[in-house]
Amino acid sequence: HRVDRRQRQMCIRDRYYYRPITQTDAARPETAHVLAGGWAWFSHAERISRNEKSVIIPACEIPSDILENLTRARAPVCGLDMTLPKIMAVLNVTPDSFSDGGQHYGFSLAVEQANLLISEGADLLDIGGESTRPGADFVEIDVEIARTTPVIEALKTAQVETPLSIDTRKAGVARAALNAGAVMINDVTALRYDAQSLPLVVEKQPFVCLMHSPSDPKIMQNNPVYENVLLDVYDHLCDQVAVCAEAGIPKERIVLDPGIGFGKTIDHNLQLIRGVSLFHAIGCPVLLGVSRKRFIGEIGLAQKPADRVAGSIAIALEGLRQGVQVLRVHDVWQTKQAVRLWQAAL
Repeated sequence: HRVDRRQRQMCIRDRYYYRPITQTDAARPETAHVLAGGWAWFSHAERISRNEKSVIIPACEIPSDILENLTRARAPVCGLDMTLPKIMAVLNVTPDSFSDGGQHYGFSLAVEQANLLISEGADLLDIGGESTRPGADFVEIDVEIARTTPVIEALKTAQVETPLSIDTRKAGVARAALNAGAVMINDVTALRYDAQSLPLVVEKQPFVCLMHSPSDPKIMQNNPVYENVLLDVYDHLCDQVAVCAEAGIPKERIVLDPGIGFGKTIDHNLQLIRGVSLFHAIGCPVLLGVSRKRFIGEIGLAQKPADRVAGSIAIALEGLRQGVQVLRVHDVWQTKQAVRLWQAAL
């Protein structure tokens, strides 16, 4: 085992990573490549290494398997076309979430908010019953199920067509949600927290969002350290996709989230945002969740989460510039308006 680990570390140190330098300009050269079948394109890439200086190379020098991952059109996720940006709306059925804790806590309030988010144009609804803010307390499985499953059942009974996602790290909660009608599991631990999560996904074959998070929410902001945050997060997600594939989960059912704000400093977050196009090289759609997060308040001088809408949209549009397919947001109509204007100007 020690030999395997040492060999893997040597392999990682010798690995090259290829970050497409994305553009959205209408004047696209004929030789440029379309990124993931979407709206962005690239003709060059940054070749990154852990032990060499980064260099800019033409796209023709990217290895064929990586270039295939970068250019292959993504399959629909939850029935949603990934060639256009999609908005995942946040619905926290919790008393203690960092931004809107308690505002939609309880069945009636949650269903009312769900319908509002859908009316505002949400493409996907992400329902969570346990806060994952830094320092958050653990929520028992039965409590989390009681918070989320009735809401999913009510929306399905009302024949809501918007796909529903369950935001949980617990297999029991995910199973109850899938049985109630959810079609995606959004797991902040990339299926690593609960040993039954991976078998559940193999059994049920839902869509799954794998997010990077280095530790439990209770302690994740206690001095997070990385050798290279962009490459470390990339390797982590790449490894988890490989684990899923080996277990029998098709890559077409996986979405990737670099986990902005989860066990990261402000500088870590900014490095990930600057380099988020790298994650397309894994070959899955990319989700960016920055909405109202603390680093936006720190940089944008907005103490209250509700005052961080403008900063959230600014980072969201940068994600779109780099080809991110899904934006996870609290403020749907504001983001939807910004995306419409951004698309019209392309």
